[in-house]
Amino acid sequence: MSRMVNCQLLKKEAPGLEEVPHPGELGIRIYENISAEGWRQWMDRLTIIMNEMQLSTADPRALEIIEQHMTGFLFGEGEEGQMPAGFQPPPAKK
Repeated sequence: MSRMVNCQLLKKEAPGLEEVPHPGELGIRIYENISAEGWRQWMDRLTIIMNEMQLSTADPRALEIIEQHMTGFLFGEGEEGQMPAGFQPPPAKK
């Protein structure tokens, strides 16, 4: 039976993550308050943010930006986490 959490992103009770997804206190906070589905949604958003902003995880400043977007998206804190300015989703497949 999976662990249930009251997901702050989805605003409902849902199955939680199987392990802490990020180092440090932020990772523990995510583990305790974000569901597996909420984390999947963040991973999709992260891909868009990294591509649009041309971020590299090898750059320490990029990691700070990613964490700001992570807390903005998952917890609604700060002004980050939204779609990057000018983002245009690809056209729907026919």
